[in-house]
Order: sequence, then C-alpha cells, then structure tokens
Amino acid sequence: MVVEQDGPVLTIIFNRPDKHNAMTFDMYSRLAEACERADNDDTVRALVLRGAGRQAFVSGTDITQFREFETGEDGIDYERRIAEVLNRLEDVTVPTIAVIHGYCVGAGLAIAAVCDLRVAGTSARFGVPIARTLGNCLSMNSYSLLVHHLGPSRAMDMLLRAKMLTGGDAKAAGFVHELCGDDDLDRTANAVVGTVLRHAPLSMWAAKQAIARLRRAALPDGDDFVSKVFGSEDFHNAVAAFGTKRQMNWSGR
Repeated sequence: MVVEQDGPVLTIIFNRPDKHNAMTFDMYSRLAEACERADNDDTVRALVLRGAGRQAFVSGTDITQFREFETGEDGIDYERRIAEVLNRLEDVTVPTIAVIHGYCVGAGLAIAAVCDLRVAGTSARFGVPIARTLGNCLSMNSYSLLVHHLGPSRAMDMLLRAKMLTGGDAKAAGFVHELCGDDDLDRTANAVVGTVLRHAPLSMWAAKQAIARLRRAALPDGDDFVSKVFGSEDFHNAVAAFGTKRQMNWSGR
C-alpha cells in the first residue's frame, strides 16, 4: 500500500494490482495508520482512496489470509478487526473520497461504503458474492453498511443472489455520487476533491459525525452467526478449494 501527499490531499493507493488489490492483514493495519496520519496532520484537508492498476479498487480480503482459521472464534476476531478499521476510516475528520474502477468487492465494498463520497468509472462492479465463493458471512457492522446505503431489499438481493451491481446500478441506487467514463475518472475525482477543499471543514466534520453516529447507534451483536459460519465445514472447504476448478457442493454444515 502506498500513502502519498500532494498539498492538502493525502492519497492511499491499494497497491497489489496482480492480486486485484486484495487486502492483507498488514494492509488493514496500514490503512488505520494512514487514517491517524490524516487526522494528526493539520495540512491534510481531504483523504482519497484508490486502487493501483486498472482492474480493481479492492477485490476483498486476500483468501490466503483465511487458511489459518480453525474455529468460529477466528472469524469473530477477524470481523472485529475489520469493523475497527472501517469505523476508523469512517471517523476520519476530513472528507474521504473513494475513486473506483473495476472490482469493488467484499471488503472493498465496505471500505468504499465508509468513505464519504464515491466517484466511479463505468468499469466499476460492486458486490459481496460470498454466497457462491467462500460461504462466509459479514459482521453486523458490514451488514449495516449495505442496508444503510442500499436499503434492505437491494442489499438482500445482492447477498442472496451474489449479484454484482454495475456502475450505473450503483449510481441509480445513490451509492455512487459521480459516474464517468474510466478515462475521465481522474478529472472527475479531482473536481470532487476540489469542491470539498473549498468548503468549511467544521461543517463537513459535523455532517460526517452525525451520519456515522446515526448508522452505528444501537448496532446489535452478531457474533453468534459469525462464529457459526466461519467455523463451518462449508467455509473451510471453500477456502481450500478457492483458486481451483473444484465445484463447491454446499452442505449447510
């Protein structure tokens, strides 16, 4: 992961293009550190997140990270850590802008969802196709993000049918704020960043705080289903089979 600053703009680049920018545990830690940097440097007025290459923003968590999981408790620990990082990004004091092309999937969708604004190219694809890939689940925090942005009906359709949304779908749902051709993505993103740089920092901070607190108010616990799913035979078999041509036969166990 690369973190670079250009004047008042701090940019995080998820830099594993050969892996579609899939997140390692170290990358999650470095993302949290970059959030600290954004908050502790008074010269930073906006935080931009983007993926390296042309294929993906972030394609989720690197599946190899799951191979050491043995019990449902490992899943709980993992989802708690992801929630901590997502909440940290959501709480960054300056406006955060996700610039998206290609795959924005799983954890990548959650990262984009906690950003304040999303700019996407027409190549962008959004989804959480775990029902046909790993057979795992999300934390209650991540489910709340999907419902918060997409509504319960669209979120349920995305999850149960492992449906991928196009950039146009996401724009129509209100998830993407600016949609443009891929070749215009940098120009469009720069215009959005330029707008927030001209606006009152405290007004924007208060809006960010209010909306984050409303989303997270009275968020229920979901450790019971996380433990069951991450501890299941289906999940462990799917992790072992990932990247092969072996067809998963889901058992529900």
